Amino acid sequence: MPRIFDNIEHKLLPTLCDTLSLSHKADFCVGFFNLRGWQKLDTYIAQWSGGEGHCCRLLVGMQRIAQEDLRNALSVIKQPAIDNQTAVSLKKKLADDFRNQLCLGIPTNEDEAGLRRLARQIKEKKVSVKLFLRHGLHAKLYLLFRHDPINPVVGYLGSSNLTLAGLADQGELNVDVLDTDACQKLAKWFEDRWNDRWCIDISDELVQIIEESWAREDLIPPYHIYVKMAYHLSREARAGLAEFDIPKDLGQKLFAFQKAAVKIAAHHLNKRGGVIIGDVVGLGKTLMATAVVRIFEEDYGFETLILCPKNLVKMWEDYRDQYRLHAKVLSLSRVSKELPDLRRYRLVVIDESHHLRNREGKRYHAIQEYIRENESKVVLLSATPYNKTYLDLSNQLRLFIAEDVNLGIRPENLMRDLGETEFIRRHQCPVHSLAAFEKSGYADDWRELMRLYLIRRTRSFIKDNYAESDSEKGRQFLILENGERCYFPERIPKTVRFKIDDKNPEDQYAQLYAQDVVDIIAALTLPRYGLGNYIAPKPHHPPTPQEAKQLDDLSRAGKRLMGFCRTNLFKRLESSGHAFLQSVERHILRNYIFLHAIAQHQPLPIGTQDAGLLDARIFDQDADDPNLVGDMFNAAEDENGQEISLAETFPLHREADFQKRAASIYAQYASQYKSRFKWLSSHLFIPELAQYLLLDAQALFKIWQKCR
Repeated sequence: MPRIFDNIEHKLLPTLCDTLSLSHKADFCVGFFNLRGWQKLDTYIAQWSGGEGHCCRLLVGMQRIAQEDLRNALSVIKQPAIDNQTAVSLKKKLADDFRNQLCLGIPTNEDEAGLRRLARQIKEKKVSVKLFLRHGLHAKLYLLFRHDPINPVVGYLGSSNLTLAGLADQGELNVDVLDTDACQKLAKWFEDRWNDRWCIDISDELVQIIEESWAREDLIPPYHIYVKMAYHLSREARAGLAEFDIPKDLGQKLFAFQKAAVKIAAHHLNKRGGVIIGDVVGLGKTLMATAVVRIFEEDYGFETLILCPKNLVKMWEDYRDQYRLHAKVLSLSRVSKELPDLRRYRLVVIDESHHLRNREGKRYHAIQEYIRENESKVVLLSATPYNKTYLDLSNQLRLFIAEDVNLGIRPENLMRDLGETEFIRRHQCPVHSLAAFEKSGYADDWRELMRLYLIRRTRSFIKDNYAESDSEKGRQFLILENGERCYFPERIPKTVRFKIDDKNPEDQYAQLYAQDVVDIIAALTLPRYGLGNYIAPKPHHPPTPQEAKQLDDLSRAGKRLMGFCRTNLFKRLESSGHAFLQSVERHILRNYIFLHAIAQHQPLPIGTQDAGLLDARIFDQDADDPNLVGDMFNAAEDENGQEISLAETFPLHREADFQKRAASIYAQYASQYKSRFKWLSSHLFIPELAQYLLLDAQALFKIWQKCR
């Protein structure tokens, strides 16, 4: 009676290994071959000399999936006979299947060594692999030949493929075949198929697949890995370059770098409903956006609504007329009044979109509601899409992306920090959503998100990748439409010298650059930028969970913020006397705002600009300007287009004047601008905070009074 090997009571793999150790040749026929599974048998094959009669011949059948078998069985169209073209195609498909095997799972040292041994054994003719293509073949047969005059051939027949699961793990049904006549018939059956015309050798292809994989013996140069990563990361860009054509009349006016941006932007817009063109100032964002509009108007029949600041309306109207856009141009200051009753435009272009960083404003809500109701695609233009915090970016994206939409990616760094379960428990939002990214402070998370929506190049990038060089002049240039060279301007610093009379009390520069001014700045404690150093260890009333989170954020980068602030004051001193004194005045005023809150036992206004100071890409603004009450006001207009100014009716001459204006500004912060700040109870900080705020204010007041 034959023995049964079901991998439950009796496993096939140990018995097969025992028989291999006594054999000098083997013929295997399987429906599926797992390259990594070979390592369970390779030590026994390695002992053979190789070549005819001393090797393992492996015949792999064309095993189709169940759905394909059913489809072929029920089809009224007969499957055509195989020919050379079909055979080549099937061979390529099977080779790709083997290559894809090595892309699954996490590579291990054991897998790497096993695949290298397989490649070596194929080269040494100890293993030969063929594909049987004439028809589907599901057979599982293992024949082993021994120097035994009584029982020279042993066979194992059943359901196990040459995989780890088939040989040892999953339930199977196999029997051994010891009868000599039966084994000879099985050997002839195998030989007939091995020598069939449509049985094709793929041994060399398998060696090539292994040697091109992570299991290769020759180390891959780091540069090749870098290029491969760049290739995959640029998949979106490459798809965009091939997907759209730019209208001829516009294509003649665009440089190569602009054409690339237009095509990639059109791809993002078509795939995700929105894109941010964020090239730095002077690279032609307006013309690029015009080209994107023309593509969608001509390819999809869209009409366009262009929203821009009031001072850019005339420019956009000129572009509309010159390039024949089917567009309406509307000032941002009028959107609250006109958008609710405006007809549908399927494409919306928003110039200077960084003015819409605050999602609490009426203007923002009017635009967001219009876009959602009309399902419009959106093109955002901004040279400074990120100004203070990452929320600047997400608030612009929220114009066309709902906070719970599945983005297909998640903030991986934050997930590694918290874990998915804890993240969901703490934040109650989907992990693949924009809301999830808003919880992350990791730059890499935001880079991954913006890779899907943002196109941003700098002048140095354009010069490195698109410019040509003039060896005679030693300068770089781009070629204009008429063939004329457009040279990049060169910044040549020039020294401006002026006399400073240290003995003249009327010489403002002498007063500004005096040693005592430098010493005062160097001695500042800057407590507002190091609030984490003044947190009370045991406050009378413990912080709420929200306050605890804010306190934790304050503790992270106090020293870096303080250093940045001190450096910023010195930079403004170098810039100009007026800029320096303005910064000093604002710093004093901000300190007195905090002192007013502490004296009145009111919460402290923690502005978002403090965290933004750590990023070198921040726009050059004075973080101590009390008028920076929210991201929206960088436009210098309110919802009705009027300029904004906070409590500047009080002239400043004495410290009491600063205190009076600070109280007035605090009242405005706490009322109409309350949502623009995070608020922390003043009792959460130690008394020394007020002491150092006052000392800094008084020290800076001496500079301000002396030099103004």
